[in-house]
Amino acid sequence: MERGYFITFEGLDGSGKTTQLRRLAQSLTDRGYHVVTLRQPGSTALGDRIRGVLLDSRSEASVGQIAPAAELALMFADRAQAIAEIILPALAAGSIVLCDRYTDSSEAYQGGGRQLGSERILALHRAVCDDLQPDLTLLLLPDLEASLARARRRNQRHVQTTGSDENRFEREDEIFYGRIHTAYEQIAAREPQRVVAITDNASIPEIEERIHRIVTARLASRS
Repeated sequence: MERGYFITFEGLDGSGKTTQLRRLAQSLTDRGYHVVTLRQPGSTALGDRIRGVLLDSRSEASVGQIAPAAELALMFADRAQAIAEIILPALAAGSIVLCDRYTDSSEAYQGGGRQLGSERILALHRAVCDDLQPDLTLLLLPDLEASLARARRRNQRHVQTTGSDENRFEREDEIFYGRIHTAYEQIAAREPQRVVAITDNASIPEIEERIHRIVTARLASRS
């Protein structure tokens, strides 16, 4: 059986990546592909518990301030579990795997935002994830201020409707997010074959169509 295809979606919170992942998943399913979707952190029993610690803005009231290195280690614990439990089995079964965030997020958020540096993140990726790389990464990187405003509005709605608060990162300031934005730009420049960056503020349907063309071409090139 042909190995599946591994696609990751990256970007700042509020960039629209989750919406585009869902739309691509539906499009590929409609075309007859078997699609597996997941998010990081989360999507496994262990990962969902880690997600609660890492993203809930109330976490530090119960566990204390989370050190940047501890935050990074938890991210990779979640990732290792997802690889073993979901990603590798799905790829072995020939599925297309769509993952909302992967190691690029750790390099951007912990490496750039928390200023731990890229080398530490890439070394952990080699050690913990056996250097499993996506076949394609779709990086949505629109205007920084617009992304943050959308993310904060989304989280306010999420709290109001579910009572669950995943706003821990959104409390950080614009300087923190500026470092993340720069880190993403550096990743895209370093790995142009894997990472396709979409940097404008086009509409959701326009970006969806662009992603459709990119993914169709990549899948066709495997034949």
